[in-house]
Amino acid sequence: MTDSDAIKATQGDPATVDTIHRDLVALGVSKGTVLLVHSSLSSIGWVCGGPVAVVQALERALNDKGTLVMPTYSSDLSEPSYWRHPPVPEAWWPIIRQSMPAFDHRLTPTRDVGAIPECFRNQEGTRRSSHPSFSFSARGPDADSVTANHSLDFPAGDRSPLARIYDLHGSVLLLGASFQCASSIHLAEYRAQFPRKRVTKQGAPLIIRERREWVEFDDYDFDDSDFAAIGTSFSEMTGLVRSGRIGNATAYLLPQRDFVDYAVGWIEKNRH
Repeated sequence: MTDSDAIKATQGDPATVDTIHRDLVALGVSKGTVLLVHSSLSSIGWVCGGPVAVVQALERALNDKGTLVMPTYSSDLSEPSYWRHPPVPEAWWPIIRQSMPAFDHRLTPTRDVGAIPECFRNQEGTRRSSHPSFSFSARGPDADSVTANHSLDFPAGDRSPLARIYDLHGSVLLLGASFQCASSIHLAEYRAQFPRKRVTKQGAPLIIRERREWVEFDDYDFDDSDFAAIGTSFSEMTGLVRSGRIGNATAYLLPQRDFVDYAVGWIEKNRH
């Protein structure tokens, strides 16, 4: 969305650090918590300060005792034969495996997660986990424990930032984002047992002993097509999802541990 589009779409006054903070508090974002945020800047409307204003408002709502977490995926550092949006010619696959620059937690940009996480990961004091394609960034007292020891294999499983947020009884904020973006459901997929669950080989470029190498790792072949249905069912059946407006955006706040536990049961019942 261009600035002109955002201005036209904005209802009333533009969003600011103060108004976004006010809306976050009204939604239920509380001080001292661990908060995983999935976001869409354009959904908020025109924001005075853009992604910087959103990050500052989130951190003000959590204060210095809270920990802010965001996905900072770099999905282009992955096995090119699986790429679908868009796919690339098969003749390019070996070139990508040989030439894609290795993951660098400071230099490697995010991909397909929006302007807010890309802004956040560059903030001084932000920690980024080490996974080349499925990293998370965090800032606050629990940032190190959330991002440390991120497993290369099965990167959304029990040795991932998602599992550490679960251990810390964190919350999830969908800020103009749908349940389709709720990566915590991936943790439920790892824990659930269902017939079509299978291991696949992935790959990414890493620095190993000061040399760039293409490294293969194991992951599950998952399908997120039912994520929206899982989120809707959780909301309707538990009453644990709070909804409200942040600027022009619809936002949802929910407890991550309850969400993951519910999703495990839903997946085992409904995926065949």
